[in-house]
Amino acid sequence: MPRISIVVPAYQVQAYLGECLDSVLGQSFRDFELIGVDDRSPDGSGEILDEYAQSDERVRVLHLPENVGLGRARNAGIEIATGDYLVFLDSDDTMTPGSLQAIADRLERTGDPDVLVYDYARTYWDGRVVRSRDAGQFAAVGPDGAERPEVFTAVEREEVLGLLMVVWNKAYRRSWIEKLGLRFPAGYYEDTPWTYPTMLAADTVTMLDKVVVHYRQRRQGGNILATVSRKHFDIFGQYDLVFAFLDAHPELERWRPLLHRRMAEHLRTIGNHPDRVPPADRAEFFARAAEEERRHRPEGATAVPLSATWKAGPAGRLARTARRTLRTAQPQLKRAVAGSVLGAYQRVQRQLPLDGELAVFGAYWGRVPSCNPAAIHAKLRELAPDVRTVWVVENRRRAEVPAGITVVGPGSRGYREAISRATYFVNNVNFPDGAPKRPGTVHLQTHHGTPVKKMGLDLQDYPAANGSLDFAKLLERVDRWDYSLSSNRYSTLIWERVYPSSFRTLEYGYPRNDVFYSATAEDVAAARAELGIEPGQKALLYAPTLRDYRATYRPQLDLARLARTLGPDYVLLNRGHYLYDEDAAFGTDGAGGGVVDVSRHPSVERLALAADALVTDYSSVMFDYANLDRPIVVFADDWEVYQQTRGVYLDLFSGRAGEAPGPAVRTEEELAELFRSGDWDSAGSRALRTAFRERFCAFDDGRAAERVVRTVFLGEREPIPFTPLADRSPAPRPQ
Repeated sequence: MPRISIVVPAYQVQAYLGECLDSVLGQSFRDFELIGVDDRSPDGSGEILDEYAQSDERVRVLHLPENVGLGRARNAGIEIATGDYLVFLDSDDTMTPGSLQAIADRLERTGDPDVLVYDYARTYWDGRVVRSRDAGQFAAVGPDGAERPEVFTAVEREEVLGLLMVVWNKAYRRSWIEKLGLRFPAGYYEDTPWTYPTMLAADTVTMLDKVVVHYRQRRQGGNILATVSRKHFDIFGQYDLVFAFLDAHPELERWRPLLHRRMAEHLRTIGNHPDRVPPADRAEFFARAAEEERRHRPEGATAVPLSATWKAGPAGRLARTARRTLRTAQPQLKRAVAGSVLGAYQRVQRQLPLDGELAVFGAYWGRVPSCNPAAIHAKLRELAPDVRTVWVVENRRRAEVPAGITVVGPGSRGYREAISRATYFVNNVNFPDGAPKRPGTVHLQTHHGTPVKKMGLDLQDYPAANGSLDFAKLLERVDRWDYSLSSNRYSTLIWERVYPSSFRTLEYGYPRNDVFYSATAEDVAAARAELGIEPGQKALLYAPTLRDYRATYRPQLDLARLARTLGPDYVLLNRGHYLYDEDAAFGTDGAGGGVVDVSRHPSVERLALAADALVTDYSSVMFDYANLDRPIVVFADDWEVYQQTRGVYLDLFSGRAGEAPGPAVRTEEELAELFRSGDWDSAGSRALRTAFRERFCAFDDGRAAERVVRTVFLGEREPIPFTPLADRSPAPRPQ
């Protein structure tokens, strides 16, 4: 029998669940069981729990047949728990190092009390960690200098009832809980009828002066109590259960006045909170609250007034609207007076109705149509030809745009009209801050690669890479996203964590990779002919990524020398990173003599079709190219420097299956030898690639763009089923 049973219910927390479980399983104290309860989560939470259970015998998993909510999911964990003590941990929170040992030591020192209370700290997206406001309550010595008892009852230390009344800051003796017969009810505020009864009925309570839980402050989409809904009316039934417990335990009658006051204060807080009770239902909520206050008021007690601080009715709403309009209008008027004619035009356009058949597209900060947005655009024209499209492209690049595509320049009159009236926005980066989101618009963030290097909030620890990025502004832009496109589960977990918001993830694959499953042998031959690749030559596509720690472009390889070393049987296709395209040296190094500069080629996908193998470093192109099931070689001569300055998610030199797509080398000599020896396409190389494809290419089957269009533009609910990896046929290798 373990000392502690830790119950972790999981529902739509896949981005945080691994961190939560790691924080428990990495504890120095090991005499525990972890019970993961998959509350019929629609994301990958259940799979994550199963993966942990397979690798650690202390993990037990329950998969509930239907979604039952947090309280009843905890009950399911209680039913199979075998530990002396019950600990509940929310699946997006974490446990601090050494916590379980500290809990175990305190329980032993205090003779196995009924309840142990420990402290917590709130953690924020920007790295702030703020200990609870009640931290002083845990000190051994009170503010009067007197020592506090190690073990006590609520009668002896009534002030502890002012602590946050939640379940996850306490450990409970399981046999005592069973004796009380306590279980969690359904609905919101399920902690209320658990924590009050346990704290009031406990004969022995102790406290641990340690932050045990890091309580994650989710920005959006994580806390159901911050969701505007009539579900907040559940609080009335929860307090009914508290008072029913009191009725069943006459020895606790002394607490009725306190509970009555606490209930009234709690109801007032909920009713006045802007993100809880719907405005149209607040009058009903307060009427019900007043009824509850009267019903549970002790005999002879003074009534507790339950007044609303919000303005009700049309007049109140009109006043709020007027204030918002005034705040908005003041800076706009100033800009208009200053002569911002285009800005005034945009404001006028924003007052007009949205155009339900207009979509604005963008890629790579105003570059030509490409990547996932271009593939979605092509499929949209096929499946929904009535939707008109506009691409935002810098004026100096407009000549490169294919014929038949409507283009507007950033900041132009046409641009301002489009971003003010369009219903759909599609981009692989964020649109500028000058394109604020209107109610009713739909923003699809396609991203532009599977991340090897650190992204989003993870860049806060890498100043050389983040370029003094304003992360608060970044998150404001992320808040526009309605959909986030993911090419694999690995990406999903990263995007949802480093871009925390309330978007819906579409695990559909990358539309830009669809061509790898539709291209024919003739398409491959044509792509090679366009590049001047001779029959029988091996074409190596060299596509390195950006070096944030360098101010200017500098090639990692001496391509001309490598071409001479490999001889005429090889041709190197040099693809510089697009963010270097303003550099004078971009794409010119090593041109000629077996090297073809393809840095300004409009389609990296077509280059991939032409290539016999890919040579790259930390670029996401490796994940795309893996769909072709052709050899991939990692050349990373600055591995240690890159790890320190940018940070990576994968260990490309570990040799573990699924970490790298093929052999990895650090020097030009090792790279040349790899090709001379044939090891670039050996059985070992193929084994690494197979594991890599299984991990990262599960969703790419040639129909990603169609899935996106049918979901986002056509409103279809069920995505097209995926073709299993084993049943796919990518474009054939060059002959």
